[in-house]
Amino acid sequence: MAKNILFLFTDQQRADTLGCYGNSVCRTPNIDRLASEGVLFERAYTPTSICTPARASVVTGLKPSKHGLIANYERNVCYPVEMDPSHVPFSRELREADYEVGHVGKWHVGKDRPPAEFGFDGEHYPGWGETVHHPAYVRYLEERGYPPFRVEDVIQGTFDNGKPGNMMGGLLKQPVEATFSYFLAEEAIGKLKRYGKRYREEGKPFYLGLHFFGPHMPYFLPEEYANLYDPDDVELPPSFGETFEGKPQVQYNYYRHWCYSSYTERQVRKLIAMYWGFTTLIDEQIGRVMEALRELGLADDTMIAFTTDHGSFEGHHKLYDKGPAMYEDTYRVPLIAKYPGAPGGGKSESRLVSLLDLTATFVDEATGEVPERYDGQSLLPLLKDGPGWREREEMFAEFHGHHFPYPQRMIRTERYKLVVNPPDVNEFYDLEADPWEMRNLIDEPSLQETIADHYRRLFAYLKENGDNFYHWMFTMYPVGEDIVNESAKPYTKQV
Repeated sequence: MAKNILFLFTDQQRADTLGCYGNSVCRTPNIDRLASEGVLFERAYTPTSICTPARASVVTGLKPSKHGLIANYERNVCYPVEMDPSHVPFSRELREADYEVGHVGKWHVGKDRPPAEFGFDGEHYPGWGETVHHPAYVRYLEERGYPPFRVEDVIQGTFDNGKPGNMMGGLLKQPVEATFSYFLAEEAIGKLKRYGKRYREEGKPFYLGLHFFGPHMPYFLPEEYANLYDPDDVELPPSFGETFEGKPQVQYNYYRHWCYSSYTERQVRKLIAMYWGFTTLIDEQIGRVMEALRELGLADDTMIAFTTDHGSFEGHHKLYDKGPAMYEDTYRVPLIAKYPGAPGGGKSESRLVSLLDLTATFVDEATGEVPERYDGQSLLPLLKDGPGWREREEMFAEFHGHHFPYPQRMIRTERYKLVVNPPDVNEFYDLEADPWEMRNLIDEPSLQETIADHYRRLFAYLKENGDNFYHWMFTMYPVGEDIVNESAKPYTKQV
């Protein structure tokens, strides 16, 4: 019998927020326990570092340039705000395999189309931030006598023009039981009870996705979480010394947009401490859900996967949020999965994997096969220590803009990373010698053949996968292939 599936999905979470990924300060015992019982993927990547496109990729199994939903609607500049209905969500395969298919929490796959239109059973909480005025949440607070959402002591920087910058954090005047994260965990536990009852009585398996809105900023937290960690315990690594020398101009512009220079070092550390506090709050809710799974007798029959849509800068490279900078900070993500009964719990896996692989994994578990249209491959061979995994030598990613159009493409190999920025200088990093990506080596004479090899490999991938970005590359860089007289094709007689 196919296993049930519990998918735990956070928003904008760095891998290094977690104890199992090396954080010695931020406490995440429940996610760490999952890692100790399952497989921790050390090199997992998002196909794009922005919410809606990444989430649409998980729903469809396709990279953004294929499903076409390439920007968040809130900061959209003439891009589509809804996905073309011709793209099939993975829920269809699961329902055809007789699964219950549930969704709780953040959706953000377009502007108005709810989860139900994609085949998921669940309330629609639209937008990028916690929907604290949603009727379901307001009703939850009223029924339990909790105070409404209210924030004091907001932290925000100042733009160059003297106006207030983006809100980054503040004290939430509610108990933890009234937080949106706690509320979503309650919703998920309720669904587990209903799905579990039917699973025990009828043998009907289920998929349940629990999508938190955090630890995405702003960090609006009860005082005990806002002050859980001492800013003095936050170490600032080398990337906080970013000078932007040799980097694309857009990165400096983003530095200004996020008001970084208006914060003191103490405030920078405080914001990271609050980010960790949010992470611990969510970890506790994940612990409640996994405990419910055990109490309901479902743990031995349920595959669990944990990840996020993308990472976060959190002051690294003097940036916040995410955007047109393809650093490991936002493209490398935590990914942990546990397959019940599989050997080798606590395994650390160094192979390159993608969020797109999760979609393939869910469908593979439900149906025994992966649709040919998918851009990922099933992780089941790695989770069950069996055959069938196709080794990767590189990982590719794309970006199309946030606040404004800004196309980028990336290839990450074992040691190096190449980023193509058509409006500006390209980037090349030696991740072994320079893991913080401080020095752009794109003009380094001794590396030109290595850089050319990365151009060729990226070009070949884009061309093979129908990404027309390759048309820019072949005229500009040493891609190893000529495309002669493309503009003449419509006028050339076909023989």
